[in-house]
Amino acid sequence: MAFRLFSKSRQLYGSQIILQQKHVVPVRSFAKEAAPLVLKGDEMLKNIFLEIKNKYEAAIGILRKEKITIDPEDPAAVNQYAKVMKTVREKADLFSESQRVQHTIQTETQGIPDARTYLLTLKEIRIKRGLTDDLGAEAMMMDALEKVEKELKKPLMRNDKKGMAVLLAEFDKINKKLGIRKEDLPKYEEQLELKIAKAQLEELKMDAIEAMETQRKREEFKDEPVTDTKSLDIRNFI
Repeated sequence: MAFRLFSKSRQLYGSQIILQQKHVVPVRSFAKEAAPLVLKGDEMLKNIFLEIKNKYEAAIGILRKEKITIDPEDPAAVNQYAKVMKTVREKADLFSESQRVQHTIQTETQGIPDARTYLLTLKEIRIKRGLTDDLGAEAMMMDALEKVEKELKKPLMRNDKKGMAVLLAEFDKINKKLGIRKEDLPKYEEQLELKIAKAQLEELKMDAIEAMETQRKREEFKDEPVTDTKSLDIRNFI
């Protein structure tokens, strides 16, 4: 149970909100990241093991203290669960779901020279992550790129500062049309975290019910009353 809670804090659930976040500044990640420190085999493995161990212990330590109510239909329980998992991520130095998507975008688009391939890569990432584009933002972005490239009479390269400025201005128009504002991103992320928390609590509830039903099939437990998942205290199982 504890491991499932820890791992669930790193999962991504499809959400239109995260897609909106991705489209606010879709072609601004041009800076190259610093090269990682190269370590020798044994030292690198030791550091990786210690990092994972420390993160796991940090997460378990929080889960041993905080009360989690397995009731996905109770907004207060969902909100509390979201706060606990946010604390777990912060203490264990894990990405939030939106940060995870942003990291994927930065990693997989690094080195792409032209804007068109960049946008197509964003689409591939969206599909792989199971995200939807209900707003039709991708088509609008591609139309904007077509317009800019038609004016340039050549493919738009990401190192073309003037051309990229024109494209980003077109994207700003799209964001405005869709009602997406950069200053609202914290609100979008909070909404996403609540959606994730509710989905995770629903899955935890199903897992708990399944485990209890399996146990009641055993002879020594067949007369035991069914326990309401709301009364379960996860801290007792860690």
